[in-house]
Amino acid sequence: MDKTAIEQAIASVLQERDCFLVEVSVSASNDIEIVIEKNEGLVDWDDCSAIDRVVHEAFDQDSEDYALTVSSAGLDRPFKVFRQFEKAVGSLVEVKFRGGRRLVATLEAATPDSVTLSYTALEAVEGKKKKEKVAHRDLFPLADINSVTPYITFE
Repeated sequence: MDKTAIEQAIASVLQERDCFLVEVSVSASNDIEIVIEKNEGLVDWDDCSAIDRVVHEAFDQDSEDYALTVSSAGLDRPFKVFRQFEKAVGSLVEVKFRGGRRLVATLEAATPDSVTLSYTALEAVEGKKKKEKVAHRDLFPLADINSVTPYITFE
């Protein structure tokens, strides 16, 4: 199966359902995984079902011999496309940097090349014995980042 053909087949239904494509993957054994995200709100069963229906109408499952999974991006998956960053502006995210550093911060802004994060860190302050919380708002190039995922708190 061809990823481009799949992307073209589902483009109109994505637009109709106010969704965008995060990823299409096709394994060597023709297992197809389509990951979508909603522009506003959450992906629901009807969104996934509509994509599933369009793929099955466009590609004969008996002759192509494929298995299909359609899902939302999920809270545990790193962002893959810029639109996910845009949607998450104002939200808490977990950032894993190259070199192993990890940071939980508010995503303040995003460009295709960088993110701006707001966070507090305990730091030594001159003239003080104890470390204090210091607020930061820093720009980080995406080239320095391994992954960004939504960060969920249970309060």
